[in-house]
Amino acid sequence: MKIKGVDFGKIFLAPMAGVSDVGFREQAVKFGADATVTEMLSARAMFHNPKKTALLTITSPLEKVVVAQIFGHEKEYMKKAVESELLSKFSSFDINMGCPAPKIVKNGEGGALMDNLPLASEIIKSCREVTEKPLSVKFRKGFHKLNYLDFARMCEDSGADFITFHARTVEEGYSGHADYDAIAEVKSKINIPVVGNGDVVDQKSYNEMLATGVDAVMIGRGALGEPWIFGKLKGDNLDGLNKLNVVKEHIKTLRKFYNEDWLKLYIRKHLLWYAKNLPLASTVRLSLATCQDIDECVEILNKCFSENN
Repeated sequence: MKIKGVDFGKIFLAPMAGVSDVGFREQAVKFGADATVTEMLSARAMFHNPKKTALLTITSPLEKVVVAQIFGHEKEYMKKAVESELLSKFSSFDINMGCPAPKIVKNGEGGALMDNLPLASEIIKSCREVTEKPLSVKFRKGFHKLNYLDFARMCEDSGADFITFHARTVEEGYSGHADYDAIAEVKSKINIPVVGNGDVVDQKSYNEMLATGVDAVMIGRGALGEPWIFGKLKGDNLDGLNKLNVVKEHIKTLRKFYNEDWLKLYIRKHLLWYAKNLPLASTVRLSLATCQDIDECVEILNKCFSENN
């Protein structure tokens, strides 16, 4: 999928708050992710808490196409965010209009914007006015009503270059199964490219998503603890995969930018995801979940991998 000179390829790593850090994105790229997206960046926080936001905009030299995802409900701040020097290095901009997190929705942001098409349109248009880079919108099937087709058409009419459609409602969160028929419907009714998102976890689900006719596929939860999923889907030979090295490289990258006290708390969830398919005793999982020394936890994980090879 090529738009305005930017080659997004076929497979994206999704934006995941508190998950898609620069180290994780870097590993995904190494295994074949064509494009990556930052964690959600608050347009308002970008100006009121720039130091914290800047930590979320760190990128890896390996990321050739990296998208900055912004969210907010004030078009003035959204416009300023796109114009900001902080985001000037990014290849593209994505506007989040689908996040189901209660703290986002209650502020009229993320998925709540699906109930306010006029405001959503104003936000897209205001961002469109200040950038020539590719601009996309990520959304869901609806909030209090199913209006995904109208929403998709509004995005197109308001100036979006492409859309990413996670085919669940805001209220469904991540329960049930993404509606691939809805994705196919949207793809057949609009003229801009469509990226399909939801429940792609293996070759079978990947093929099912491609069968909807989408121009590209975005993978989120399917990559948790398994950034090599991109290589699997591209048919790469992963027989010699050293999972422990992946973990170590992930941590090594994060250590370049974040202090150890913060990192030892943050990395726990990633370590548990890397171990998710291992038949571990509850005591071992507890050790990973409560680690106070990252290197010791890596050794615990090393032992787990070794015992289950």
